[in-house]
Amino acid sequence: MSDTVKGILAMVAACVIWGLSPLFYKLIAHVPPPEVLAHRTVWSVVFFAGVLAVQGRLGALRAAFVGRRQVGLIAVAAVMISINWFSFILSIQIGRATEASLGYYIFPLIAVVTGWFWFSERLGRAQWLAVALAALAVCVLTYGLGAAPWIALIVSTTFTLYGALKKGLPLGPVVSVTAEILILMPLWLVVLAWYHGTGQGAFGAQTQTSLLLILSGPMTAMPLILFSFAARRVALSTVGLLQYINPTLQFFCAVVIFGEPFTPWHAAAFSMIWVALAVFSVAALRQDRAARA
Repeated sequence: MSDTVKGILAMVAACVIWGLSPLFYKLIAHVPPPEVLAHRTVWSVVFFAGVLAVQGRLGALRAAFVGRRQVGLIAVAAVMISINWFSFILSIQIGRATEASLGYYIFPLIAVVTGWFWFSERLGRAQWLAVALAALAVCVLTYGLGAAPWIALIVSTTFTLYGALKKGLPLGPVVSVTAEILILMPLWLVVLAWYHGTGQGAFGAQTQTSLLLILSGPMTAMPLILFSFAARRVALSTVGLLQYINPTLQFFCAVVIFGEPFTPWHAAAFSMIWVALAVFSVAALRQDRAARA
């Protein structure tokens, strides 16, 4: 099996885990989102630290916290990914997983605009058309539902800013993510102490709930490791296309399995997003082919 095939399989596996994760978090919907996020952070640190220990790279983690600028970037990135995780967990619990899937659909388009604004990356006509269609879709959904799709906007914006900040971190993916969640772990330990100190802590009350909270660590870590493995072996355009597996499965979980409402306004907005992504993907593939020629 070639490295490219291994990379594609790893990318598909990562996206399937991400895409089906609403099913996992629905099982612990009785646990408040801050407590779920706290456990997700703590057990992710335990898992990643174990991986780094096996690889003999714990020293690299210590080296990550060198220099004010780097520590500052790690801290801000940690805040962005924590908000992103919290918004996603909350969306599952309040029956708005459809909106979260919309956020991950529009993320690549917001990322393109951020690249243009922040890194002076050039955009073609097709990319601008895709961005305009995405903006129109959000406006249509806002008008139809009488409120902006805040979860979708928060999920897509925080993930975009997270990715932009990570471009300035000269760290490997495992070390980087471990440093990000480690820097905020004291906060989440205080949250857990408060829940358990007030007798509201879910961990330890039921075996199944406790095991699921522990599993939230590997559930977070494994797709990130698979993604980093794939990114080194597969063309960026292929990675971008395969990433749409994630929101598609999330959308399926929300509408088909959870039975969330899917109004004509949703249908109009999602249709525009899908057309925008098709235009964007075709343009990306053409650019990739031109660069290789």
